[in-house]
Amino acid sequence: VQLQASGGGLVQAGGSLRLSCAASGRTFSNYVMGWFRQVPGKEREFVACINWSVGSTYYVDSVKGRFTISRDNAKNAVYLQMNRLKPEDTAVYYCAADTSGRLDLPIRSIRYDYWGQGTQVTVSS
Repeated sequence: VQLQASGGGLVQAGGSLRLSCAASGRTFSNYVMGWFRQVPGKEREFVACINWSVGSTYYVDSVKGRFTISRDNAKNAVYLQMNRLKPEDTAVYYCAADTSGRLDLPIRSIRYDYWGQGTQVTVSS
């Protein structure tokens, strides 16, 4: 499984960005795809995840109502639409895949066995 994240950048507070994660290498029908973020000196933090087959989603409280995770089956891609961005959203964002086939929506990074490279998101105040 290969994951390629893109879409990061510099944006002012209140602005929007859409992150993309292109996935290849396997059929993703039973996977959970997640987005995490990390700032220097801190642990990687769960942001959102989506069950590829049924489309169920879960978000960390701090992004609920502002971020939306979605997937495009035809393109094998997962997206994170980020609106009303805040300076505290500044981080390197990573996409990840849980290929276990389990039905829950994991928030612990240890559950994800494939990771893409990060994409930097910087929100200026």
